[in-house]
Amino acid sequence: MNRELINTIKKQTEILFYNVNTMLQTCDLDFILCDMPIWKHAYHALHSCDQWFINPQHFCEPDFHEPNLNSLDIVSEKCLSREELLSYFDAVRNKVMQYINALTDDMLYEMPPNCKYNRLSLILGQYRHFYAHLGNINATTIIQTNKWPRVIGLSGDLSAGLYE
Repeated sequence: MNRELINTIKKQTEILFYNVNTMLQTCDLDFILCDMPIWKHAYHALHSCDQWFINPQHFCEPDFHEPNLNSLDIVSEKCLSREELLSYFDAVRNKVMQYINALTDDMLYEMPPNCKYNRLSLILGQYRHFYAHLGNINATTIIQTNKWPRVIGLSGDLSAGLYE
């Protein structure tokens, strides 16, 4: 059972989640970006990771979800708090890391049941999607605070603080 690629994916996913946690801890959830509050941008990114990282065809909405809560095109009456977002973040992170721990390198080529993408495509797609939103959200924090939320890279010092 070869896991060299999976170990790389695991390390990079841990770094992604570290960066997302920093984003969630430092952003102003009420800041409006493109007519939507930042909390909705953060939820949109978390929801997408939850739905698309493993298999979008076998996805269950979180208990608190309401129709269009994840849409950046439709205003929601419901508002999510930082605590709710962090709780959902923990659930998504745990689910994704458990999934990665069960994979082998050969499985990256496989398409999950009823899915038109292979596992590697789903994973890379979520890296791209999440980092696009993370950059947008962190930019609003920089604009407001003149501080740069810590984003760690390839080497991944997971013990760093929230700001550089």
